[in-house]
Amino acid sequence: MANSIILSLAALVSLVPAAVLPLRREAGGPDPLFWAAVAVAVAGPGAYSLVLLGGGWPTGLASALWISIAVSMVIFAILAAVRREAWREAWRLRPLLLPYLILLGLIATVWGRVPAQAALLAAPDAWLGVHIAASVATYGLCTLAAVAAAAAFLQERALKGKRPTALSRVLPSISDASLLQVRLLAVAEGVLALGIASGMARDYLSSGQVLHFDHKTLLAGLAFLVIGTLLVLHKRNGLRGQRAARLVLVAYLLLTLAYPGVKFITDVVIG
Repeated sequence: MANSIILSLAALVSLVPAAVLPLRREAGGPDPLFWAAVAVAVAGPGAYSLVLLGGGWPTGLASALWISIAVSMVIFAILAAVRREAWREAWRLRPLLLPYLILLGLIATVWGRVPAQAALLAAPDAWLGVHIAASVATYGLCTLAAVAAAAAFLQERALKGKRPTALSRVLPSISDASLLQVRLLAVAEGVLALGIASGMARDYLSSGQVLHFDHKTLLAGLAFLVIGTLLVLHKRNGLRGQRAARLVLVAYLLLTLAYPGVKFITDVVIG
């Protein structure tokens, strides 16, 4: 238990450099200091997640949060490295993303002392492995999409109020943030579809039922519908700005309830 707390604190501290870098707008893109801080922020949660996965798939709330943080940071680093037009401003999400991940890390550290109520999944089968990987990837992608939606919301509010702030000056523009959230959600929708399909396949092979209805399945299905609706409205009507941001946050809330939310109930409330 003591080693777990120490490792959790070390992972938490590793996120701090990327969060406390001065709010500055590098004209040519990410500089070496940015990449050094991001590398540390990826390595800390990533290494701790590997430790957690060493004995099987962990089922506790703290483990779920740390794995989500690690996946979110890996996706952010990949997007920041891509210089294609659709993703070129993703690195500017850092001022919102890192404080949020630190908050999740704090929650994971506090509840790290609460034992998981379910046993470790020692060796997930192929379908379950695909389902778990798709679920975690979906949550990481939607975390970035929610942060992009928050950035678009803040930029729109600053523009309407004609009062730019230090934060709004370093975030992506409204158009770039809106493009990021839509692209991230499009990818997340495909990955989520894979997760739902793999879950259905495993249910059919194990019990003969195509779909097992529980809270997680229902919430994930609702999130799939919300994301799909947003993508259709964006394509047909150009939905963006605060209205799109609200739908993104609703989808993210549903996924949060489906993934760490269920674990919170089993580990903390019921436990």
